[in-house]
Amino acid sequence: MVFSSLLFVLAFLPIQSIFYFTAKDITKRNIILLVFSLIFYAWGEPVYVLILLGMSFFCWLFSLKISAAQTATNKKLWLALAAVVCIGTIGFFKYIGFFITNLNHMAGKVLLTPPAISLPIGISFYTFQLLTYVVDVYRGEVPAQKVYWKVLLYAGLFHQCVAGPIVRYGDIAYEIDNRVENLDDMARGVRRFAVGLAKKSLLANACGAVVDTLLLSDDLIGDASALASNLSLLQGRSALTLWVGMAFYMLQIYLDFSAYSDMAIGMGLMCGFHYKENFSYPYVSSSITEFWRRWHISLGSFFRDYVYIPMGGNRKGAARQIFNLFVVWALTGLWHGASWNFVLWGLYFFVFLMLEKFVIGERLKETRVLKHVYVLAIVFFGWVLFKFTNLSMVGAVLRGMFCLNKNHISTFESLRFAGSYLFFFFICVIACTPLVKNAGRILARMGKTNMIARKTYGVLHAVLPAVLIILSVLSLVGDSYNPFLYFQF
Repeated sequence: MVFSSLLFVLAFLPIQSIFYFTAKDITKRNIILLVFSLIFYAWGEPVYVLILLGMSFFCWLFSLKISAAQTATNKKLWLALAAVVCIGTIGFFKYIGFFITNLNHMAGKVLLTPPAISLPIGISFYTFQLLTYVVDVYRGEVPAQKVYWKVLLYAGLFHQCVAGPIVRYGDIAYEIDNRVENLDDMARGVRRFAVGLAKKSLLANACGAVVDTLLLSDDLIGDASALASNLSLLQGRSALTLWVGMAFYMLQIYLDFSAYSDMAIGMGLMCGFHYKENFSYPYVSSSITEFWRRWHISLGSFFRDYVYIPMGGNRKGAARQIFNLFVVWALTGLWHGASWNFVLWGLYFFVFLMLEKFVIGERLKETRVLKHVYVLAIVFFGWVLFKFTNLSMVGAVLRGMFCLNKNHISTFESLRFAGSYLFFFFICVIACTPLVKNAGRILARMGKTNMIARKTYGVLHAVLPAVLIILSVLSLVGDSYNPFLYFQF
């Protein structure tokens, strides 16, 4: 089940809300949230919900042991056991096949057969949440939760369990037992959910359909048996087709993932939870450093606070800092998938971050438009490496963009196709910038002194969410293309 499905929008969320708001006390509301969260997770993976239950139990237990331990050695022991459980579980389900495949490749023969296991949805997100909880208990930053099911609620809350944002226990610990829903938060939550739903169903899905038409679908990319035919197909694409396809992918991945975060934050507000922002218009950044402060903020802050700083951060000299950043960005890439293209994607950004830090940083600050063009170009080519898990395909696309596959610059069909989507493309570009948000703020300020502006702002706030939800539902009727890209991570 995904947030942008008719089942979720028209059945699951309304039914959950009815049960939730008819409950009178916070304990009953929490239990209702937990029950619906487990139903939501088990809807597509009834067996793998046991992993969520088990990991939450062990992290709950180990955090209590850490809290009760009398010596630093014992605290470290329980922390290490929690890390083994969490990292061992995600390592088995997400990386064991990758490890065995590379081991066989290095040996030149089949030493082991990779197990036929599927990746549990959301394991990368809830594993990190549980790790932050145990580490924060160890650091003394949060008290250990004495009630198991409340740790399970924190890790498995359907708002953010399967695709983030990565929520830290300390951010919502008080709200688990003491939150108070109010009409202002509920209205903001509905608006935020409506914006996210529209961003996903009206924009991201359409971008994804264009990408699949001009490039390849993720299913085809992952089909090893069709590698030769897929390579031939990509090599025959015109340069314009490849550029336009990747431009729409660049839009799709932001609109898709940020839409999920919008909906998660919105549903949290409806229930009194205040999740932190996960995206802040990253495509308007003026450096790669700034881009990563705006993109998937919860993941970046996790690696900063739980990997980079504990390794020494920038406190042990430039050489150690570079090494620490190298590790962080290799892990960032690997977190996104068990494939070398993701590792290289992480290290690709590491290289540019180092260039900005030690070589071109000051020069970038002196430019105006050029620094934004630079960021968009670097991110654009990075998405090529991100999309195609097979490096042969990455090479075919990059060569084809510059007609090095002996392909055409453009064709009549590619020109016509690009022209037909030009208006839609600009709408998506605008949706990736704060233009609409800033226009709303300007209208709100004008409303303080102008009655027409005040009424216009009030009408838009009241009517727009309903319009967006209606349009989104209409677009989802009969639409079979409705994936969330980050479910695979």
